[in-house]
Amino acid sequence: MKPHFAMMAGYNAWCNERIYDVVAQLPDADYRADRGAFFKSVHGTLNHLLVADRIWLKRFSGRGDAPNRLDAILFENLDDLRDARHREDERIIAYIDSLSEADLGGRIRYKTITNPVEIEQPLAPALIHFFNHQTHHRGQVHGLLTGFGLEAPSLDLILFQRKSGMGLA
Repeated sequence: MKPHFAMMAGYNAWCNERIYDVVAQLPDADYRADRGAFFKSVHGTLNHLLVADRIWLKRFSGRGDAPNRLDAILFENLDDLRDARHREDERIIAYIDSLSEADLGGRIRYKTITNPVEIEQPLAPALIHFFNHQTHHRGQVHGLLTGFGLEAPSLDLILFQRKSGMGLA
């Protein structure tokens, strides 16, 4: 199971790098424009992804900052947000690398954000949600980018697998 999660951590970082490369081409007004996405804009959605990753990493590892709002804007400046995104992706990879197969069979406890309740669940399915959530919101950013007339990058997992060699053995 661990190789699967290592591949997903690498894939996540690869996708984020590709998305941010295209986002950097947007004029600031377009970057911040409310385009009807769940978190309104490219800016809001990218901030949400970082917020959610920090919340989940705090739940998983007990370390790091965890915002208390899903719509928090952690960084107003795209360059600062991109730097923070890169550091968070490194944290995700390091966290996954630190896990043993026994850890992956374990459980976690945490409180939800929106309607605070205590949850206990197996770690592996929570990690599956974690990576799926990233893919979901990156897909929204991808759609917004194409709506601005930019050529959004391919984020196909198979492309990452072919380039990295992960998941092909």
